[in-house]
Amino acid sequence: MIKFIHRFIINEDIEKVWEFYTDIRHLEIITPKKLNLKIINTTNQKIILGQETIISAKIIIIERIWHSKITFFQQYEYIDEMVEGPFIKWKHTHKFQRINKNNTEIYDKVEFTLPYGIFGKIGSIFFTKLLRQLFEHRKNETIKYLSR
Repeated sequence: MIKFIHRFIINEDIEKVWEFYTDIRHLEIITPKKLNLKIINTTNQKIILGQETIISAKIIIIERIWHSKITFFQQYEYIDEMVEGPFIKWKHTHKFQRINKNNTEIYDKVEFTLPYGIFGKIGSIFFTKLLRQLFEHRKNETIKYLSR
C-alpha cells in the first residue's frame, strides 16, 4: 500500500473550513475541471458517518465510476474509503486542526493500492505525482473559494 500525505494552512477559521469540507458539493469546487467530476448519487448532502457517494470522474484518461463510504467521522476528521472503483484499496483521511482563531491546517492522507500487480506498483510512482498535482490544485481552489 502506498501512502501520500498533503497538508497546508489556510487563513480561515476552522468552523468555516469544516463547513465547506463537510458539504459533499465541495468536491465539484476543488476538483480540476479536466477530471469532469460529477456526483451521481449521495445518501446525504452533509458528510456523516456511513454516508455513501457515487461519482464519475476521469481517472488518468478513462471516465470511471467511484463508490465511496464514510467509515469514520468525528468533529474535524473523517475517512472515506472506496467501496467500488478503479483501485484495489483507497482510504482517504481528512483532518482539520485549529492553529489559531484565523488559521486552520488541512491534512490529507491517502493510502492506496493500484491494480495490475507489479505494473501497478511501478505505476504508483506516476500516480503519486498526479496526486501531488491534484492536491495542490485542491489547495489553491480551497483558498480561492474560502477567501471570497
